[in-house]
Amino acid sequence: MIERDDLKAAVSSGLLSEKQAAGLISLSDSRRGARENLAAGDEPFELFKGFNEIFIVIGLIILSVGWWSFAGVMIADNMGSLQSTTAAVGALSGAVIWLLSEYFIRKRRMVAPAIMLSLMFAGTAAGVMNLIMTEPFMVAQNDYSSVPLPLFIATLLLLVYWWRFRVPFAMAMIAVGLFAVAIVFAASQGGRVEDINDFFLLSADGPFAWITLALGFAVFAVAMAFDMSDPHRVTRRSANGFWLHVVAAPALVNTVALSLISQDTAFSNLILLGVLSLFAIVAIVIDRRSFLIAAIGYIVALAATLFDGEGTALTVLMLGIVLLLLGAFWERIRARALRLMPGFIPLHRLPPSHV
Repeated sequence: MIERDDLKAAVSSGLLSEKQAAGLISLSDSRRGARENLAAGDEPFELFKGFNEIFIVIGLIILSVGWWSFAGVMIADNMGSLQSTTAAVGALSGAVIWLLSEYFIRKRRMVAPAIMLSLMFAGTAAGVMNLIMTEPFMVAQNDYSSVPLPLFIATLLLLVYWWRFRVPFAMAMIAVGLFAVAIVFAASQGGRVEDINDFFLLSADGPFAWITLALGFAVFAVAMAFDMSDPHRVTRRSANGFWLHVVAAPALVNTVALSLISQDTAFSNLILLGVLSLFAIVAIVIDRRSFLIAAIGYIVALAATLFDGEGTALTVLMLGIVLLLLGAFWERIRARALRLMPGFIPLHRLPPSHV
C-alpha cells in the first residue's frame, strides 16, 4: 500500500508534482471515505493545512490594508466623482481578489487562504455596493429603504463567487447576508429596534425575532440537503453543511431559548432544558457537534452578557456538564438514539454509527 510519506517522497524527488499528489490523496480519501482517517465518530473539520497557509493569510491581510489605504486616498482625491471612483476601485479590487482566488483556491486548493479571500470578496462587494447605492442622509434619519438592495446585490455576487470556487465558508456568509437583508428590509418598512433584545425575544415588538426563526429553519434545511447528499462526508458538500449549521443553530436558538431565559423562572428554565434537549437529539442524530455547540455557545454568551439571575447561572452550569458528557460518550449515545428512531427517518442518508 502506498502511504502519504511515499507520496511526499515522490514529490521531493520530482516524480510527482504537488498537484498530482494532492489529486491522488483526494481520490484515495474519496474511495475509502475521508472519515477513515479520523477517530471513530469524529466530525471532519479543517481551517488550515499547514503554517504556509497562515503565512499567506497574513500576507493577504497586509496586502488588503495597504491597498484600501491607497484606495481611500484615491477616493478622497476624487470626491467630485465619488460613485464612479468607488465603482472603479471596487471593480479593480474584486478582479484582483478573483485572480488570487483562481490561484490559491482552484489551483493550490488551500483552506485558510480560501476563507480569507472569501471574507475579502464579501467585504469588498458589500462595502462598494453600499457606497454606490445607499443614501447616507436617509440612513442618518433612520430611513433604511436604500440599504436592502445593495446588500442583496452583494449577497448575489458572493453566491457567484461560491459557485465558481465552492468555498464552504462562503456559504455561511451568504446565509448571514440574507439575514442582514431581511433585517434591514424589515427596519426600512417601519420596524424599529428599541433594544438589542428585540432581535431574539418573541415578546418584543417588531418582526425581527420571527425573521431570525424563519431564516434559521431555512438555513437548517439547506444544510441538511448538503449533509444528506454526502452522508460519508468526503466532499465539500459536507463542509458547506458544517458552516450552514453554525449559522442555523444561533438563529433557531435566538427566538426560542433566549425568550425563556429572559423570564428567569423555574418553569421557563425547565422548558429551556427541554428545548436544548431537543436540539441535542437533533445534533446527535445528524451527527453534527457544530450544530449543538453553536446553539449552546450562543446561549451562554448572551446569557452571560444580557441576563442575570440564579436560574440562568444554574442553567449555564448544567449546559457545561451536558456538553462534557456528550463529548465523552457521543458515539454510544448516538448508536442508541439511531436504534430508537422511527422508520420514516432516512437513516441511510445520515452518517453511519461506528458502535
